[in-house]
Amino acid sequence: MTASTTPGGAPAGQPAGGSASAPTTGGPTTGGPTAGAPPTGAPVAVVGRRRRDRRWESGLRHAFAIAAVCFAIFPIVFVVSAALNPVGTLSSSELVPTQVSGENFTELFRTTPFAHWFWNSILVSGLSSAVSIFVSACAAYAFSRLRFTGRRPGLMFLLLVQMFPTFLAIVALFLMFTEIGNYYPVIGLNSIWGLMLLYLGGALGANTWLMKGFFDTVPKELDEAARVDGASHAKVFFQIIFPLVSPILAVTVLLSFIATINEFIIASLFLTDRHAQTLAVGLYGLVSADRNQNFGLFAAGTLLTAIPTVALFFFLQKYIVGGLAAGAVKG
Repeated sequence: MTASTTPGGAPAGQPAGGSASAPTTGGPTTGGPTAGAPPTGAPVAVVGRRRRDRRWESGLRHAFAIAAVCFAIFPIVFVVSAALNPVGTLSSSELVPTQVSGENFTELFRTTPFAHWFWNSILVSGLSSAVSIFVSACAAYAFSRLRFTGRRPGLMFLLLVQMFPTFLAIVALFLMFTEIGNYYPVIGLNSIWGLMLLYLGGALGANTWLMKGFFDTVPKELDEAARVDGASHAKVFFQIIFPLVSPILAVTVLLSFIATINEFIIASLFLTDRHAQTLAVGLYGLVSADRNQNFGLFAAGTLLTAIPTVALFFFLQKYIVGGLAAGAVKG
């Protein structure tokens, strides 16, 4: 048998016009290095340098965080140590007490009217905060929802008044409350009710501006829908707006309570009777004459003073979180 040929004279299976090409060598193979590829050492060095930089940044952040925590905890630890120190003096106080005793707490209640100071502070701070928040919320609702003559000048006036601290008018306030005390002693000097009235006026402007900004975030469509159903402004305010703005109410109550219970300048001028004083004024009197001798009593009093603020914070925390969740408006 003879092999078949193509029309060009080449054997079958071979391209016409030439012989079978031989396999080429030196070309790229699977898995081999490609021509012009960068050396593998450069990317590895860059990755390693980035990892070292991230470790340095992480270490610096942790160092700053630890330093901040130590800076914040040191005064608390020192006050607790001084309160538990049975000697009760500043010179004998140490960061880690060698002896632990509750003698300073019992001595505080036995030798000073601390119970009166505590009750006066709770009464003044609680009532003034509650009333000021209610009045500020009503004013913020009016400025946010209603349109009336003098609305913008009224807002500007509240803002300008807050630029001047209260103690700039302390002489005028003292003379005014002295004259009021001649006719109405219950709200004059040496009266916690008069001090409460003074705190109410001082907190109105700041709280109104703070709440007004939060009221503006509540959609006005809710008010309009309620008024279409026949609801009055009071019903809209108490039943619709109030639950939605509970976070700002809780925050404002907490800030007002802290500011009032720690206020010293005005309270020290208006309250001179020892049994009518607040915690800030009474505790300052313990260390104003002899700071070293009564420092243990002062430290014990400061720890007890922090209890109402911490308790109020934990009580309002659920309202802050719950109000944020309940006040979310989904489209």
